[in-house]
Amino acid sequence: MRNKKPPFEITNRIIDSVAEIAELVGRLSVSSPLSANPTLRRANRIQTIYGSLAIEQNTLSLEQVTAVLNGKHVLAPPKDIAEVKNAYEIYERLDELDPYSLDNLLTAHGIMTRGLVEESGMFRTRPVGVVDSEGNVLHFGTLPQYIPNLVMELLDWTKTNEVHMLIRSCVFHYELELIHPFADGNGRVGRLWHTLLLSKWNPAFAWLPVESIIHSRQQEYYNAINASNNAGESTVFIEFMLSAIKASLIEVISTSDEMSDGKMDKTTLRWKKIEEYLKTHDYIMNADVRELCGVSAATANRILAGLSIEGKLIKYRKCGHWVYKLKQ
Repeated sequence: MRNKKPPFEITNRIIDSVAEIAELVGRLSVSSPLSANPTLRRANRIQTIYGSLAIEQNTLSLEQVTAVLNGKHVLAPPKDIAEVKNAYEIYERLDELDPYSLDNLLTAHGIMTRGLVEESGMFRTRPVGVVDSEGNVLHFGTLPQYIPNLVMELLDWTKTNEVHMLIRSCVFHYELELIHPFADGNGRVGRLWHTLLLSKWNPAFAWLPVESIIHSRQQEYYNAINASNNAGESTVFIEFMLSAIKASLIEVISTSDEMSDGKMDKTTLRWKKIEEYLKTHDYIMNADVRELCGVSAATANRILAGLSIEGKLIKYRKCGHWVYKLKQ
């Protein structure tokens, strides 16, 4: 962070998004059965953990994450299973965390990375370069000796600044990634803390998590970080995150309204998820349906077969696999 104040601009787009999100959150608090329903809250929490870890190349499907958290035996790399259990533990303690406490931030990192990294629950002691999936260096993290002070300053700025929490939480998320204070787990902790900050502004965000939103728009997330890195300020990242939060609120409210009216059964809910997925993808496969709906391969096959019999989807071969696209 430069000069203790993180650089960003408050654009008209940001102001509009904040106003729209505040209005949507108001509607959600009044109308939503989701906030009061423990089963749905747990389903959202599982979706959160799956989303945040999938961004970091964890191999477990939504179905496997659910099985692990239900205490079932899952055949998967022990590291990936440990990541799921650790993440669930810290998310279950979200209410106890002080979002402005350095000790709490380190504790959260310690739980998130327990048994997985050497420097767990502490700042890294070695320099690091941040690379993308192709191995290109995006930027070099802060030198280790400056990390504690910079993180303290960032927490202090987040606590005392008077800009709206929707904006402040995005700035914190971006700046933490930029400092890159940990040897591993920076993304997971950054997303957890974003959710934590928002949940202190409005408790709905404890179960409407930032992680799932980012997972569905992963490439845009990286593009926004890169664009902000290139600009030397977090404006583009703030605009992206607010637009993603707004979109997810709209989706939750429409689902919630339909559930309240008794219109939304399991079949409709699954079809909505598949239809939404196909707005941004050319086709869908069995594995995609398993993840989206948290079902087994056999159930995913039945869902896809049913939708193609109804004429909603068209089945065809691609690269040796059966895939499905929307009927035009």
